[in-house]
Amino acid sequence: MAGFHPFKDMLENAKAQHEVDKANFEAVKAESRATWEEAKLSSKGRQELMQKERDEQIAAAKERTAAAQERIDTVKEIKEKLKP
Repeated sequence: MAGFHPFKDMLENAKAQHEVDKANFEAVKAESRATWEEAKLSSKGRQELMQKERDEQIAAAKERTAAAQERIDTVKEIKEKLKP
């Protein structure tokens, strides 16, 4: 079996998995820190944070609506072209 190196493959896979584990650990650590910082906010600060999150959700919903409308318009244009 030329080119088959199971130990080399195992080592490469272990290194790759280590990078995944390291990145996930850093993400969890950052999320934990964010939660801690949010918990220390005053009531007014918490309200401001919640409003920011709502604004982001509204903006995302508007983007989805615009994308859906573009799809609808495209379908209508295609249908119009195909009319006999």
